[in-house]
Amino acid sequence: MKRLVQAVVVEERPSAIYKVVVDGRHEVRAHLAGMAKRNFVRLVPGDRVEVELAPHDPTRGRITRKVTEPGSKGAS
Repeated sequence: MKRLVQAVVVEERPSAIYKVVVDGRHEVRAHLAGMAKRNFVRLVPGDRVEVELAPHDPTRGRITRKVTEPGSKGAS
């Protein structure tokens, strides 16, 4: 079962690994998944993303998409 949560990017690490924070306290190491990687999605600290957490290890996950707030510049 997939567990999708929203998180905020805190830091970009080598090898396209990102440190993200879920609920303002839980740190997760995540990598870009499938379509996000193929479409060259760029993430910077402060971006909101949707993360799919691994069922066996809640400190690891993959970033499935970048979340854009309605009305923000760059939202299409």
